[in-house]
Amino acid sequence: MASPSSLLSWPHRAISLSFQPKNPSSSPATARVSVQDPPPQDPPPPSDANPSLRRSSNTRYLWVNPNSPRAADPARARAGSSRRARLAATAAALGACEPPQEAPIAAALEAAFPEPPSEQDAVIVLNTTAAQPAAVVLALRWFLRNAEVRKKVILYNVVLKGMRKRRRWGDAEALWEEMLREGVQPDNATFSTVIGCARACGLPGKAVEWFERMPDFGCSPDMLTYSVVIDAYGRAGDAEAALRLYDRARAEKWQLDPVICATVIRVHSNSGNFDGALNVFEEMKAAGVKPNMVVYNTVLDAMGRAMRPWVVKTIHREMVSQEVLPSKATYSCLLQAYARARYGEDAMAVYRTMKDEVADIDVVLYNMLLSMCADIGYVEEAEEIFRDMKASMDARSKPDSWSYSSMVTLYSCTGDVVGAEGILNEMVEAGFKPNIFILTSLIRCYGKAGRTDDVVRSFAMLGDLGIPPDDRFCGCLLTVAAGTPVEELDKVIGCIDRSNAQLGAVVRLLADRAAPSGEPLRDAAGELLGGARGVVKMPYCNCLMDLAVNLGQMEKACALLDVALRLGIYANVQTRTQTQWSLHLRGLSVGAALTTLHVWMGDLHAALQGGEGLPPLLGIHTGQGKNTYSDRGLAAVFEAHLKELDAPFHEAPDKAGWFLTTSVAAKHWLETKKSAELVAA
Repeated sequence: MASPSSLLSWPHRAISLSFQPKNPSSSPATARVSVQDPPPQDPPPPSDANPSLRRSSNTRYLWVNPNSPRAADPARARAGSSRRARLAATAAALGACEPPQEAPIAAALEAAFPEPPSEQDAVIVLNTTAAQPAAVVLALRWFLRNAEVRKKVILYNVVLKGMRKRRRWGDAEALWEEMLREGVQPDNATFSTVIGCARACGLPGKAVEWFERMPDFGCSPDMLTYSVVIDAYGRAGDAEAALRLYDRARAEKWQLDPVICATVIRVHSNSGNFDGALNVFEEMKAAGVKPNMVVYNTVLDAMGRAMRPWVVKTIHREMVSQEVLPSKATYSCLLQAYARARYGEDAMAVYRTMKDEVADIDVVLYNMLLSMCADIGYVEEAEEIFRDMKASMDARSKPDSWSYSSMVTLYSCTGDVVGAEGILNEMVEAGFKPNIFILTSLIRCYGKAGRTDDVVRSFAMLGDLGIPPDDRFCGCLLTVAAGTPVEELDKVIGCIDRSNAQLGAVVRLLADRAAPSGEPLRDAAGELLGGARGVVKMPYCNCLMDLAVNLGQMEKACALLDVALRLGIYANVQTRTQTQWSLHLRGLSVGAALTTLHVWMGDLHAALQGGEGLPPLLGIHTGQGKNTYSDRGLAAVFEAHLKELDAPFHEAPDKAGWFLTTSVAAKHWLETKKSAELVAA
């Protein structure tokens, strides 16, 4: 009886095994197994006359049938290993043929295949060779002439796959033309490979063109092809065609997969239909398709571009709960989403996670973080990021001019002149010249610090560097002028004059107390604002009214407001319903808001004088965020100002950024005040 251990071990031995002979009295013997020799005859029993022979006869032969699968496995393994080595050597020989010419290619293949190669041999060599595309095509032609090929299209598809991998669109088109000349009928795999090659080469139009040719050759696209073409339609700008294909897939109840869903989400996102992107994500889960990392990354990117950081958070939590491991792309999507939405704590948490995992962070992501920090006043965080950039060993992470610009903007917004000047010096030492964004921020910083002479000096740098002033730069000068003492105002007005003479003329009309507030100012302001670009109309109005209010020129501020309202620069500032009249000041500067309040109070007073009743409720909406034109939020400024006026408006406990009062309280207050006393300069 064989021991259990020997029975369990012998099938794993290819050549020999140990066993116990049937005769318990005999000693254990070692058998030699052969798959070639005939079964030997049992040796004659040893005679007593030759006891030494009896003791030395300890070898037996066991014959194994050569047709047995167990006997064939070792031989097959040896043959397969030899074949793979020969094919790998052939592929390497093709790669060594430089330059690729027909004679050396043919010689290498003839040496490797003295007998006609099989179709599988040809596929393996063509698929594994690292030779140039021209050499691969020459090898393909040799195999087509000499190999035992059942379907030529298979070999063409293998070579086309290589063209796709190398992104060689021109070679792929040439090979297609050769196929047609040789009478080789393309199949679905041919079209799928060529369409994928076009997309990989950044030619979505070509991918669509080839997809539309499939019916001419009797080919029907499979799901992978549909996925590629949906994406190609989207990249080619034909989102409607892409979505038609997706709708067809849903209507015909095709088996959706994550690739198609990710593609459709991307198409929706690229066209700005972010609700559609989110709907596809929810639909795929409802249909039982489990999102993979690519799907999650795609929808995270879409929601980040849609400025929906709360949705990004929810999807990321779901991703974690489903145990889908994040990639570098995942972290990049999260970082961009939170940085765009100015979710400072979340963005910094993602950034530190990326640092801990030694994930690559390029200068684009760094600059997004620095821009966020500059906007929300994250000074320490920005300094940490900037130090990391400078300490990085990767050239792609080093600070560029945008990085320095964000740091100057950060210090300028906080009034840190020393910090801004220090960054400017670092920038020059690093070989970068100041651009208009940096000079704009620097002038704002000097203006906040009340260093008018430095404002003028920085303005002169603009001319020295040959940089023409733009609208944003002029708006910055206006902001500085609004906060400049009267005795130094002419210095800033001179800079405005040299930057934009038309704007300078309006500013001089505001600064000149002897200048009338009537038609000359209205005409000049109307011409200036009417011809200004749309994005600067409101900033110009805000800054001009700030200047007028700070100079005590309320009538001129009201004239500017009237011009802005006629031009539609401010819309829906006042709204009226049967139950509430409201004043909407969100987005206005402090001066513009005070001017608008002054006009509104005058309108309310006129309504009472004319016998018109007030509604039960009156409200002022200032918003609750930080005001672009003030260090404090507009709500905080107005709360203090309304107290100075002894106005009966009080902050609403359940409506942030709203100040409300009743008609009874407002009427009593208006009757005890003269309109000229309602707003203090």
